[in-house]
Amino acid sequence: MNIFLSEKMYRIFTIDFIHNLFQYHMNLINLLLIILFTTAAIMPTNNPDNKKALNPKVSAYIETVKEDFSKIPGERKEELDKIAAFIQKQVKAGQPVQLTYICTHNSRRSHFGQIWGATAAAYYDIPNVKTYSGGTEASAFNERAVAACERAGFDVTKTSEGKNPVYHVSYGAGAEPMKAFSKKYDDASNPQSNFCAIMTCSQADEACPVVKGAAARVAVPYDDPKAFDGTVQETAKYDERCKQIATETLYVFSKVKA
Repeated sequence: MNIFLSEKMYRIFTIDFIHNLFQYHMNLINLLLIILFTTAAIMPTNNPDNKKALNPKVSAYIETVKEDFSKIPGERKEELDKIAAFIQKQVKAGQPVQLTYICTHNSRRSHFGQIWGATAAAYYDIPNVKTYSGGTEASAFNERAVAACERAGFDVTKTSEGKNPVYHVSYGAGAEPMKAFSKKYDDASNPQSNFCAIMTCSQADEACPVVKGAAARVAVPYDDPKAFDGTVQETAKYDERCKQIATETLYVFSKVKA
């Protein structure tokens, strides 16, 4: 009888022990899942799924140009990585990321840079990024470059007339429009210190070996589509330059961790 009771108690004890052990592990798993999901919710990320709302055409354009990252030459990537390093340093320090794209007339390539810089920051959810553009002299945001931006999917509105009109450029609903007009790189509307100067043409690169106030200076010159103005290749060349600058700018921001 005592043996029977002992065996019965042993079985009960064993069953209770196994049940409690199972319950303990289930509670532990649930706790770990809660920690995992909570951490994922509060941690910043540069996953494109978290990007600000881009309009569908810009989003589709981006998905296309991302396929060309692997086509960027190694030597070119070395220079682009310097821009990424500046952005990463500012983000890590919790400082504003100010990028000024500079060419000779601030009419084509530098505007492409400014516009795609802001768009790439939104796409990769990199915080506190402000992009600007300027030239060694002022002219106007060229209407052919404006048209190329529209073909890429941007909403562009002319808000003033004259020789140097002001345009508002937006990559999506709810996004603050970018103010685009031609100006010198040291214009009062541009940052005067703690910015990265990105030289988008060889002439500006040669004319400005030192950019006053710049914390970093990187030369990534692009061919000027102006050479094809009035030719049958005009539209194709402007689209080509817009796409190249989009590709390389998106590549830069893809290297940054928020």
